[in-house]
Formats: sequence, C-alpha cells, structure tokens
Amino acid sequence: MPAAALPPDELDRLSMLDALHLLDTPPEPVFDRVTRLAGRLLGVPMALFSLVDADRQWFKSRVGLDVPETPREHAFCAHAIGVSAPLVVNDAREDPRFSDNPLVTGAPGIRFYAGVAIRTTAGLAIGTLCALDTRPRTLGAEEAQALADLAAILTKEVQYRERLALARDQLAHSSQVLVASEARFRTIFDIASVGIALVAPDGGWISVNKALCDIVGYSEEELWRLTFQQITHPDDVAGDVAQMRALERGELEQYQMQKRYIRKDGTTVWIHLNASPKRNEAGAVEYYVSVIKDIDAEKLAQQQLASLNTELERRVQERTGELLDALERQRAVKEELHAREAELSSVIENANDAYICLDEAGLVTAWNRQAEETFGWPRAEALGQPLEALIIPQDHRERHHKGMARFLGTRIAHAVDQRLELPALRRDGSALTVEVRIRALEIGGRTMFSAFLHDISARKQEQTQREYESRHDLLTGLLNRRALLETVPLAQARASRNGKTVGMLFIDLDGFKAVNDSQGHEAGDILLGVIAERLRAGVRRTDSVYRLAGDEFTVLLEDMADTYDDAHTVAEKLISSIAEPVELPGRAVRVRASIGIALDPGKPGRSPEELLKEADHYMYQAKKAGRGRVCSARHPC
Repeated sequence: MPAAALPPDELDRLSMLDALHLLDTPPEPVFDRVTRLAGRLLGVPMALFSLVDADRQWFKSRVGLDVPETPREHAFCAHAIGVSAPLVVNDAREDPRFSDNPLVTGAPGIRFYAGVAIRTTAGLAIGTLCALDTRPRTLGAEEAQALADLAAILTKEVQYRERLALARDQLAHSSQVLVASEARFRTIFDIASVGIALVAPDGGWISVNKALCDIVGYSEEELWRLTFQQITHPDDVAGDVAQMRALERGELEQYQMQKRYIRKDGTTVWIHLNASPKRNEAGAVEYYVSVIKDIDAEKLAQQQLASLNTELERRVQERTGELLDALERQRAVKEELHAREAELSSVIENANDAYICLDEAGLVTAWNRQAEETFGWPRAEALGQPLEALIIPQDHRERHHKGMARFLGTRIAHAVDQRLELPALRRDGSALTVEVRIRALEIGGRTMFSAFLHDISARKQEQTQREYESRHDLLTGLLNRRALLETVPLAQARASRNGKTVGMLFIDLDGFKAVNDSQGHEAGDILLGVIAERLRAGVRRTDSVYRLAGDEFTVLLEDMADTYDDAHTVAEKLISSIAEPVELPGRAVRVRASIGIALDPGKPGRSPEELLKEADHYMYQAKKAGRGRVCSARHPC
C-alpha cells in the first residue's frame, strides 16, 4: 500500500490546521448537517468531514462510522488533499493504491470513495468532504456536482474561522508586548549578584533581592520590619541620612559611600552603597534605588596593608632619627637606601601585577614589564603619555579627570587607597577587567600616584560561567531543577504578600522518544531546543521555564488569581505551541505534550518538592487519559 506523498506546503498546512482550532473539538451542527446531506444526496452509508493531521486523519463530522480517527497512512483523504480535482475511487480492491489498505480489507470494508479537498483562503488543503460505500459504484455528474456544492459550504465556513483565528492571534501578540518591559526589570532585580533594594523615603525596605539578604543575614520578610537606619552601624547612620536628604532636596543626583551594616548575628560587614532617587511627575521622591556590594574582604585587606605601612613608616622614622644622631653613619645609610631602592625597583619590575606611576598632570612616569604584557604598550611609548590615552575606556575618561582634579584640590577621592574593579583597554582595543590599588604620595611638594593593576578578566569570566552552569541546563539554556527549587520559595513569598497564587505546570513530551530513536540524539537535541524556545515565548516575562531532565519541563506561574482557569489557559496555549511541526534535517516532525497543574495559594505554602510531585501526578493522569491533555485537581482528565 503506497503512502500518499506529502504536499509541498505541508508545514504551512499543518500550522493553519492548528490555528483553526478544529482538531479534537466537539461535534458542531454546522458541519453535521452537511455530512448528513451528503450521505442522503449520494445514497451512501458513510459521509465524513475529515481533517488530515501530521500523523492521523480526524473526523470533525461523521455519518455511518464509529471510530473518531484513523492513521494518516491508511487515509484515502491523504491522497485527496494532494490533488486539485476531486478524488474518485470506483472500486478500491481494483486500485493498486488501496487494494491492501486495512480499511478496505477489514472494517468498514470500503469499496467506493469520492472526496473533495477543503481549502483555506491561501489554497492550503486541510481535509476533505468525502462519501464512502461498501460496494463498488460510479459517481454520476449530478452526484459529483452535489458533492462539490456541499464542499463549497464547508470551505466557506472554514475560511470564516480562519479570519477569526488571525484576529485572535493579533490580539494575543499585543497583550504579550505590554508586559515585556516590566518583566525584564524584575528578572534583572531577582538574579543580580549584588544587593539591590527599593527603599522608602523614611528608610523602610520596599523590595530587596536575595543577594542583599545574603549580605545582611536577614530574610526578606525580616527586613520589611526594619529600616536601613536600624541595621546600619551607629557611627555611619548620620552620614548616610545626610546624603539621602541631599538627594531628596535635589542637591545630588546620586551618592556613593562605604559604610557598615550590622548583620543579624551581630557581626558587622563593610559595604559599598550607591543610591539614586526615583521621582514622580511632581518631582517628589517616591523611593530610592540602592545597589549594595559586599567589600568586607577588601576592607580587611586594606586594614592589614595599612597596618604594614604604619609599621614601615615607624621603622623609617626611627631609622631617620638614628641617622641624624649619627652623621658618621650617613654613608652606610645612603648605601642601604640605594640598595632598598634597587630592591624595590627589582620587585616592581618583576612583580606579577602591572605597576604604573603618574605625575600631577596624569602623565605616565613609570611602566613595568607586567604593564607592557598586560596592556600591550612598550615602556618607551607609554612614558610621558596621559593614562587615558593608553588604557582608560572612552566613557570613563571624564570621571578619571574629575577624580584627579578633586583629589589635588581637596585631598578627597573615591579611588585613592581603595581596592577597585575597573574596566580597561589594551593597545589593540580589546577590553579587560583589572583590580586596582592606588596610592597618592607627596614628594618634594609634588603629588604622584602609584598604582598596582591586576588582570582579573579570566577569574571574573570563570566565576560568571560557574554561577551560570550551576543554575542552567546547558543544552537548552533554560533554568534547571536546582534553580526551580531555589525560586519556588521566593515566588511563594511574593505571592503571599500580594494575595496571589503560585502555579506549576509539569510538561512531558509525547512522541519525543520516537524522534530520538528514529533520527538520532542530535535531532533530539535540536527538537528540545526548539521546544524550549516555544515555552519561553508562550509564557509571560513574570513566569519562568525550567528543564528538569530528558523531555520533562516545568513552568512556574506567578502573580495569578486563585483559579485553575488561568493556569489551564496557559497550559492549553503551550500544548498548541508544542504541537506545531518542527523542521529537522531531512523531514518535519511533530510531538505533543501532556501537562499536569498544581497550585499553591500560600495558606500555608507547600514545599517545592510537594508542589512538583502534585504537578507530576496530574501530568501522568493526562498521559493515561490519551496524551496531549491538561489535568489538575479542579479539572481531572
């Protein structure tokens, strides 16, 4: 039995068939009247309105046939949609295309077939109106005209629904665009590696992210009951509040400072704070955006370095006194100083860090071997050049000039005597990140700036990659099971505050194993990547998509009303999206999905494992009920 060739527009045809939302829907009088009339006018025991899907033909309307669908490879209609004229088979047993067809050799024993393709406005054949008999016969001219007229009625109804489907898609797209901007900000806020908080004008915490909670040791709920003044070290409160008031009056656009927080366990932690106001249309401050970085380790290192410098200075002072008291030892001391200078020059020249020295004009006066290797500028070309022309990115040069001028005028600077991470440039224009320590020295009434710079680009990149791989699935780029179990409690807390519900969809692909076995793991990986993108595109930005393992995915729904209907709407949308054909090397394939739903209204909230287990349970119920379905406690299969 030769299989019907796939139409050249197969992918477009299947996409339009899905968009019409006719498959697997209840009977409708508008179609049933036509099939009944076709049976009566042609005097046949069986008449069908058949839809040809990727791997089956499904009967939207049927007369004289009990089964709702048959495999596509057995379907007479699969041949009918590939030709422009009506397909008429007078005796199937005498036709080599159908003589060994199970529908001919077995029940219902088809001998006669006549089918007319039902087409969309673009000419895509989605199915047929067909008449069937269990005995051979011929189709008269009047009968052929009657069948064509009835097919025209079905075609008109299908094209009307096509226009309705297009209007629905355009409306859905507009709704998705509206929520994209806010979701993007929320995602950045939640996953940032530095502390971020929205602070009320009175100092109360409006919203905080996990990184800030880790820094201070308080949970998000505990911080809501406190103000920033209450967890700030008493010696640092006045300066912080004064800066905030200056922001409120509009004297500053933002401010930065280093201060100490008192952690929940009573210990202190040094942080670097950057605060800026968010104003309403009237210019009044609605809240402050604070970015907090833990610099406790840097502070400890600075204190240790300062202690060493103090000890060194004390020893130098003692030695100077001895020199004044013993002029006869002057030559020996000079020799020792020369030796120290030579030693220092050797240490600097062979240091693992780049060493750069600047004069008051910002011109380079020292440039060691490591500076040559790090930035690509030979010493001879670097000496006498302004630093910004060598290594400072364009958008940081103005800040560099202002910082030097401020220090020379006031002796106040944010960069001097600090350990900072800053962007830099090599001679070839490539970017890198350096850890910088700058000291200002007074020599002969002139100021010089001495800096050690260490390239930390590889360390930063490795750290970022480790953090990414620990929470993401490397094949699809989706968040993984670990990220899901970490995120669920945070989502439950947000839902509890807002009186909303957290929903979880457990998604298992139907038919993925067959694709993997027949086309190989590489094709399976491509298919999983396409399904992952469809899941991302099918949910709101406030929702999250995860890959658990194999062909299992979950979607975490947030900001929901306490109803299963919203979750079912999302799940049905995802099932439709997943069911769209996927173009793989060599052929197009199609898989479906079964989805289980679990909701957590947060009174009290369940553990992530319990929520996942319930969603998994209803997913298996959906599979048992026939696959390609959605099941939940409120809507069992």
